[in-house]
Amino acid sequence: MVFPSSFLVRSRSFASALTFSVTTMAIASISWTSFPFVAPAHAAANPSEWQSQVIYLVMPDRFENGDTGNDRLGYESCFDPDSPTKFHGGDWEGLRQRIDYLQDLGVTAVWTTPVLRQIGVINDSCGYHGYWADLTLADDEALEPKLGTEADLRGLIQDLHRTEMKFILDQVVNHVGYDARLVQQRPQWFNPSIPACESIGSPEVFCPLAGLPDIDFRNPDAVDYITRHSLSWLRRFPVDGIRMDTFKHVPQSYFRNVWIPLVNQIDPQLFTVGELLDAESLDRIRDVVDTGFDSAFNFPLQSAFVEAYAKEGSVDAIATIMDTTWTQFGDRALMLTNLVDNHDMPRFVNQPGFGVSEDEIRRRYHLALGTLLTLPGIPQLYYGNEIGLYGGADPDNRRDMPDWAWTNSGREDVSGEDASIALADPDATFDYVQRLIELRKDNPALHSGYYAELWRQNGASNPNVYAFFRGLGENRVVVVVNNSDEASGELAVPIQINTSLEPGDRAALQNGVILTNQLTTEAPETVRIDNETLHISMPPKSLGIYQISTDP
Repeated sequence: MVFPSSFLVRSRSFASALTFSVTTMAIASISWTSFPFVAPAHAAANPSEWQSQVIYLVMPDRFENGDTGNDRLGYESCFDPDSPTKFHGGDWEGLRQRIDYLQDLGVTAVWTTPVLRQIGVINDSCGYHGYWADLTLADDEALEPKLGTEADLRGLIQDLHRTEMKFILDQVVNHVGYDARLVQQRPQWFNPSIPACESIGSPEVFCPLAGLPDIDFRNPDAVDYITRHSLSWLRRFPVDGIRMDTFKHVPQSYFRNVWIPLVNQIDPQLFTVGELLDAESLDRIRDVVDTGFDSAFNFPLQSAFVEAYAKEGSVDAIATIMDTTWTQFGDRALMLTNLVDNHDMPRFVNQPGFGVSEDEIRRRYHLALGTLLTLPGIPQLYYGNEIGLYGGADPDNRRDMPDWAWTNSGREDVSGEDASIALADPDATFDYVQRLIELRKDNPALHSGYYAELWRQNGASNPNVYAFFRGLGENRVVVVVNNSDEASGELAVPIQINTSLEPGDRAALQNGVILTNQLTTEAPETVRIDNETLHISMPPKSLGIYQISTDP
């Protein structure tokens, strides 16, 4: 691999430039897994800046069509709003026009799916989602024309920055699109297909994902190309973060020894989050952050949300994952990214299944959203979460954002067929998410405070209730969730014997202290501590967020 002796990168403000220098070296006979010119991988983003963010994932093609003039650019046959697997017309200009909507909701960072030029039609499908890049040997850095121009994307990012919102760019280094030009030009840069790839090493790393041409990271020229391409985006656009797709399908040593160190040298403040779609193991999440990423998606917690809330299981599923996460990661858990769903899985509101009433789905969904916005970690919403947009497996989970969603009156007055694509009374869900985000912003404990479990079900005969504490200095919050169809009865939650609470917080939680619910829900408005115990009775399917006064 040969890097240029000088790699010019523009700063976020575009007002100045910095020069990133690396030693030029040919490594034809050296393994790419050891580079003497790079520092060990380490997380770079400022935790205090990112812990308070609320990330909003957008698939631009399905959000808003702001410029119909680009709908048929590029591969015209890839535009078909009636096809769930082709482009529908959404673009960066449309997203730009809806920044006010995002501000009103309260989200602070926008993550868009990849922006690269996509391949043409294959099996009646196109890369509307952005993950089938049509890369070419002389890297033309081409954007997808149906999404807009470089000026459109730059304008979007600048407008987000003007409103103090951040922009996270999705990237892929694992693969290119089916029949991408690069595959024809350099076939030796790609791993063989099954079964030949299985003889190289781990099939998870060396075999093509869904048949997509898989970059061979044993080939120095291929690594040189894909690394240059990835880093070029930091030169071209003032991005605040990168979400890296398909982490587990790329050799970890590449990220640890090459990509993360180079990114950190180019922009030490850049936020990086690795995607590892694995609902089973927190150890694998540790692999992502130990490799040097600032964050990883907590898919085990997402799975627990579905098990406990959507499927009406025990809250112990959530409590166990959260306890393990906090024990294993400590304060680093505050930088993990939490979610209830995304573009790679059925939406949460579809998980309860047929036969469950919309009122019941909403109750379960609101419990999940309330927990998402109050547990340790950076919450990630998927476009449409705020209105309860329905969606099954891919591509049904990538429906168009409805036109009525943008205003209060539209969300209040929607009816008939238009209403069938989302939970009934979408404005109630919007208001609920908006209030949760506001509470998270107003209570530093909810984004930067420590976590202590206060109560879990711990056996089917006990109330299906989960309670936890978040604390940062004098900001103290208790969250209580009843996941049952039955009232909990009075719970006696011991405080003074809870060694997970810091001494100052135990002292503050003294007899006579009143806790006030910050949400307008069916949960009690106030609760009280007596006999060193928090006494609370929770109605069915209710959640309360209680702020603790320092005055008894």
